[in-house]
Amino acid sequence: MDAHDAAHDAALPLAEFAFPGPLRDQLVGAILSGAKTATASLREEYVREGAPLPVVGAEEAVVDSDERPVAVIRATGVQVVRLADVTDGHARAEGEGHPDAAAWREGHEEFWGSVEFIAGLGEPRIVIDDDTEVVCETFEVVRRL
Repeated sequence: MDAHDAAHDAALPLAEFAFPGPLRDQLVGAILSGAKTATASLREEYVREGAPLPVVGAEEAVVDSDERPVAVIRATGVQVVRLADVTDGHARAEGEGHPDAAAWREGHEEFWGSVEFIAGLGEPRIVIDDDTEVVCETFEVVRRL
């Protein structure tokens, strides 16, 4: 990597998967191994944070549990869907071992109902149902850092 790449990487927004700790370490490992090529967030997260939705071609620096950048990813697809419409293919592409969308949903509802998630997003608590909007993103690793 040359000085231009290093400066570019330092200016990238951060991609923080889950919260620091075992789950983030697992997800970052799956990204680095190529097993994880997708992610999902609640649309409401973007609304409450005042953040724009991801766009195809945008790059982010993936950080580990110590907040160190470990890779650059580029969005290859972004779709907002109802929770009930998340596909089995997306669930498997998230690289967390979920065999289908039903298992994926169960795991994600547990995460979205966790004390850490609720504290981070604030009140009022998001009601999760079939119509909850989910931002489904696919990505590729551009380079490891």
